[in-house]
Amino acid sequence: MIAVPLLPVSDLAHVLAHTDDIWPSLVGQRLFITGGTGFVGKWLLESLLWANDRLDLRVAVMALTRDPDRFRSSAPHLANHPSMTLLGGNSSSFEFPAGSFPFVIHASTEAPACFDADVAATRRVLDFASQAGTRRLLFTSSGAVYGRQPPELTHIPEDYVGAPSTTDPGTAYGQAKRVSEFLCTIYARQYGFDALIARMFTFVGPYLPLDSSFAICNFIRDALNGGPIRVTGDGTPYRSYLYAADLAIWLWTILVRGQSARPYNVGASQGLTIADIAQTVVEATAPDLRVEVAEKAIPGRLPLRYVPQVARAAQELGLRPLIPLGRGIAQTYHWYQASKEEQLVGRVAHRQADS
Repeated sequence: MIAVPLLPVSDLAHVLAHTDDIWPSLVGQRLFITGGTGFVGKWLLESLLWANDRLDLRVAVMALTRDPDRFRSSAPHLANHPSMTLLGGNSSSFEFPAGSFPFVIHASTEAPACFDADVAATRRVLDFASQAGTRRLLFTSSGAVYGRQPPELTHIPEDYVGAPSTTDPGTAYGQAKRVSEFLCTIYARQYGFDALIARMFTFVGPYLPLDSSFAICNFIRDALNGGPIRVTGDGTPYRSYLYAADLAIWLWTILVRGQSARPYNVGASQGLTIADIAQTVVEATAPDLRVEVAEKAIPGRLPLRYVPQVARAAQELGLRPLIPLGRGIAQTYHWYQASKEEQLVGRVAHRQADS
């Protein structure tokens, strides 16, 4: 397996510059993280180790992964860092490591339809935290806990009382996140640690798979392949995207400064239609590409929306999006472009070594 390139130095420096009040709380601490090999986990690990090396935090972080060898091959700069330890296992059944872990981050998610596995993983992590001397546990939940956003509601606030339909099997992911939030709250009250809940919406940035369900990733993939940019629907639904470097700032801030059992929406509040997002990708990557919209919009039909209100994070924690969407798209595009070139060089070198 060819290793992917490191995150851009400018992104890591951006995270460090906007978290200077966060890192003193982590000096000399041990952290345990699930989902460390995924999109969110890699951003957290890279930004933590970057801060550790520059601020002499002396942190020790253990990352749970199903396949440590695969992680070492794909991200050696993380796996081989002296402050990092990998623990092999599944989130729902891992063996508890010895010692205390004052900070725990549960960022893993099972397959979207695996309700039982997702809830079991959260319970396992909470059982571990309850006996590991944990003081603060961050759970990455989802905006899916709100169910379908009413089209007349432009932004979903944290106190919105909607929920996923209990008779729709397609809501298993959101249902599991709701149960997991409840479990976090109960365990925190029973065992005396703080449970921080981050309701994640939509993002863009390096490490996010380009074949994911996020439309913006598919558009960037189309741009990398030379276009056209294909919108599979009518382009009218609204989405918003927070760049991953800002996401890391938000999550570290919520972990250290957030209020226990008080969910925070994590995302951008600037809603754009899918068609507008496709055009933004064109402008940020290759202006000569064309956008193809597969379906015509139905006149008078209210658009679907998935856009958070983020006033709570702004007012209580001083958080806001800092990197404009166009810039975030461009940085993601160039990172994946460099990744493709690096993999090509790696394949050629491998063939030459074997010849």
